Amino acid sequence: MKLILNHTKNSSMKIFAVVVIYNGMKNNWIHKCFSSLLQSSIPVEIIAVDNLSTDKSVEYIRNNFPSVTLIENIQNLGFGGANNLGLKSALKQGGEFFFLLNQDAYVEKNTIEKLINTSLQHPEYAVISPIHLNSNGTKLDKSFAKSVSPYYCEDFYDDYVLSNTKKTIYESPFICAAAWLLTAKALEVIGGFSPAFFHYGEDDNYCHRIQYFKMKIGVVPDTYIYHDREDRAPGIYDNRLATIQRQQILWCSNPNNPISIKKIIKQYRNKTIKYLLKVDFKEANMNKKIASFLKNKKPLIEGSFSESVSDKTYKFIY
Repeated sequence: MKLILNHTKNSSMKIFAVVVIYNGMKNNWIHKCFSSLLQSSIPVEIIAVDNLSTDKSVEYIRNNFPSVTLIENIQNLGFGGANNLGLKSALKQGGEFFFLLNQDAYVEKNTIEKLINTSLQHPEYAVISPIHLNSNGTKLDKSFAKSVSPYYCEDFYDDYVLSNTKKTIYESPFICAAAWLLTAKALEVIGGFSPAFFHYGEDDNYCHRIQYFKMKIGVVPDTYIYHDREDRAPGIYDNRLATIQRQQILWCSNPNNPISIKKIIKQYRNKTIKYLLKVDFKEANMNKKIASFLKNKKPLIEGSFSESVSDKTYKFIY
């Protein structure tokens, strides 16, 4: 790809990387992540948002990366909430491009420059992503591989296998937010992450909203990050209950095809009664928890849906 950003290196364009931190000392994540960003071919200002880490992440950042702006939360705001704080800070400082990067991911020297170059050529894209590789670059990240499969991303696999990449960017309906480039325009139109999501699902919802506002999501074919998560064991957000709860929130808060949350809550209450009558207390209890969870989320879901459909914008980061 021909680069057109030589003028940017000497301009006043402000580029921010926002990294959410939670116990980032594992596998030397913070050092690898920040070091790679600071070695970028264009200047990048880093904003780290710590979600109440219990290891020495905050101390390590202070001692080893003094140029990083560190925001210390007094509670864990989740992935979306912490990113919103970082984006808000970057916007106040006049940011024009915003690169969201996971703490366990690392960029190549020209990754961000190539992404911005592509964004300047294709302003209709709200989110632009590099290719996500595993930690040592030997395979595609498994989640990312699904996003660029022939079922979702036309021509990407074919062009790669045939060594004939014809496009500067390939459109996909979803790419996980481990490495996203966002523009000020995208944030103005779409806003930040929905507060209805704490961990997982917030990037799915954001992609739904991008589609609602007739913008696009894409991947740049010759640009890479390395995502160190192959050996990660399933967490509390991967169990059956959390997965069902997350899926219901996604369905109810999708502005393209919304489902009534009142209807869903009623269905789970009815299921609770059904399983009680069957003396299946395990299933009854699970359905009761889902109904209660959705009831608590109802104001956030209805509020975000109203804003995205009626007011044409989200203001979560402002």
